[in-house]
Amino acid sequence: MGHVLSMVRDGLMNLASRMGTERDKAASVFYAQPILTDEQIIAAYRGSWLPRKIVDIPALDSCRKWRNWQAESDQIGAIEAEERRLNLRGKVLEAAKKGRLFGGAALFIGTGDADPSQPLDAERVGKGGLKHLTVLTRRQLAAGEIERDPTSEWYGSPKFYTLMGANGSQVAIHPSRLVIFNGAMAPDEDFGGTLGQAGHGWGESVLTATFDAIKNADSTAANIASLIFEAKIDIIKVPQFSANIGNQAYEDAVLRRYTLANTIKGVNGTLILDSEEEYDSKSAPLAGLTDILMAFMQIVSGAADIPVTRLLGQSPAGLNATGDGDMKNYHDRIQAIQELDFTPAMSRLDECLIRSATGARDPEIYATWAPLEQMSEKEKAEIFKTKADAARALFGSSSGQEIIPRQALSEALVNTFVEDGSLPGLEAAIEAFGGGLQEGISEETTRQSQEQSPASAASAANPALS
Repeated sequence: MGHVLSMVRDGLMNLASRMGTERDKAASVFYAQPILTDEQIIAAYRGSWLPRKIVDIPALDSCRKWRNWQAESDQIGAIEAEERRLNLRGKVLEAAKKGRLFGGAALFIGTGDADPSQPLDAERVGKGGLKHLTVLTRRQLAAGEIERDPTSEWYGSPKFYTLMGANGSQVAIHPSRLVIFNGAMAPDEDFGGTLGQAGHGWGESVLTATFDAIKNADSTAANIASLIFEAKIDIIKVPQFSANIGNQAYEDAVLRRYTLANTIKGVNGTLILDSEEEYDSKSAPLAGLTDILMAFMQIVSGAADIPVTRLLGQSPAGLNATGDGDMKNYHDRIQAIQELDFTPAMSRLDECLIRSATGARDPEIYATWAPLEQMSEKEKAEIFKTKADAARALFGSSSGQEIIPRQALSEALVNTFVEDGSLPGLEAAIEAFGGGLQEGISEETTRQSQEQSPASAASAANPALS
């Protein structure tokens, strides 16, 4: 007797609803490679406010507070003057916007060298050596062959870039002379760049993954706007209307008749009808449309990773809603962009900038990104006072017993005040006048001890009394 073999698939299947079968409605859902041409990108950026804000806002916020230089006062002044001369802040903002929009842009570091195809040696840049900074997009700058040598500094990046000149000429540029700002990561580079529309050696537009969400929100807003014009519709039932359609004289008479009726209604608010005609009015339900539109806007906000409060410029709705948590997360994201994208990309440019401004490279000079969340002067003063009081307590009691060695705590406190910007130029001042911070706090601690305990002060002044 034969045996019937059956095969059971490990998965949820319901033949009645066709769930899990080849006829399952969800089985037709799959991801396709998005196609977004440069023409579509430009049209979206120029014609719709949502794509423009999605591209511009993170770039603007990344450059809004800029950087704080840590150096001597004359060095800081020289570096900031050099930044203004080169319009560095504006150039970085422009390159960041175009990089996000097109998927790639670069700052060309102009040092006046005759051959830009050779590597840039920052140590050879002297005072005033930076001549100009030029913003180039991937539409102007073609990436060359990708470096596949894992020992190379440029592994995974183009070995060179080609600039297309206005007269058809081509100029090869070494990557060390460019500050690269890529948009979203293009993961198909490992597949030879054949899967996506991004330019070879570049990223892709940040609008690519958010385009569907943007179009849905824009079309929803447009449909709601169209619905407003039909919020109230007048309905008039005319006897024998259908039977007489096709008679041109009748159609003209009907048009003249209700044009006159609407004119009379517009003048005195009275609609005059025949006794056999019936009048009715229908109103379209508008309740809930705001919630629907805001739901689509929240989807756009999530797709762009920008809080609704920043994207729409409105206060959050709801009881006790402040949006502070959303903005803090957003500021953390911007800080990550600054530290992980901008700082490495601008490292060689900063080396040239310092030398071009000061004529040398002081290893003590460095820059930090200014925090986006700015405190008021009162809040800064309160935090400074709290830190100073804590330092006095840690220096020890009036009996002279130290919780932490004073020199160690003094150095840590100097670092704290330098990093949070409480005392600008503190490091340079200490080098010029000596370690006055430790002595100053120590003297303040002794003075407070004398005021609080005269006996202890006398004992401290005359050890024989103790």
